[in-house]
Amino acid sequence: MDKKLVSQFIKNAIAEDVGDGDHTSLSTIPAGTKGRAQLIVKENGVLAGVELALEIFHQVDPELQVNVLIKDGEKVKVGDIALTVTGSTHGILLAERLVLNCMQRMSGIATKTSRIVALLKPYHTQVLDTRKTTPGLRYLEKWSVKIGGGVNHRIGLYDMILIKDNHVDYAGGIANAIAAAHQYLQKNHKQLAIEIEVRNMDELKQVLAKGNVDRILLDNFELPLLRDAVALIDGQYVTEASGGITEENVLKYAQTGVDFISMGALTHSVKSLDLSLKAC
Repeated sequence: MDKKLVSQFIKNAIAEDVGDGDHTSLSTIPAGTKGRAQLIVKENGVLAGVELALEIFHQVDPELQVNVLIKDGEKVKVGDIALTVTGSTHGILLAERLVLNCMQRMSGIATKTSRIVALLKPYHTQVLDTRKTTPGLRYLEKWSVKIGGGVNHRIGLYDMILIKDNHVDYAGGIANAIAAAHQYLQKNHKQLAIEIEVRNMDELKQVLAKGNVDRILLDNFELPLLRDAVALIDGQYVTEASGGITEENVLKYAQTGVDFISMGALTHSVKSLDLSLKAC
């Protein structure tokens, strides 16, 4: 966990929610009141965000005592108690919605990822996330993918060179784009992996002729063509498939022999896992 990044996220999220005060709690519950609450699982899935919840509770009130009963990455079922928290009722109520918002979304992502990882188990293919994340929540969402057993692709624009179709078109072709990328890395003394997206077999052949890349992204290839493309690459480069891949058809893509499958659906349209925090 990146403590600095997480701490800033929590600070911003609390400021967004509390404004000049939690006036409902302040007006109805006497100062100094102590209480206890438990986080209840209301839907089967994979739990994620427990470690983050600990940081939220601590930042809201360092005196809150949290007892973790189920850890990140563990399967949960309806009725399970993931954790209990004891201390200031004002602190518990202030942290409640932020903890739930984060854990519900993170658990939803981890649950979906876990299902796909289980489907892919008979194959060497691994599932990747993408940059199709909620602005401001990318770290948490990609963290959730890892908890679910998936693999993080690049975190942002800064940790890999990924030459996509628009880059190729603006650069004047595949050979120009690859050459320019290497010149840029050399000039700026950077060591970054280079991946290039291809849209058809002709572009793939151009990449194979040029070389000097680490991974080839086969975008929106029909399954028979994807199989042919993987065979043509023949292990020379790491392969990745993307475009229109869902939980329902992911096995067919894995059967082509591709190394990675990237799925924006892991993060951009996932259903949150139902959780609640109740006084006890």
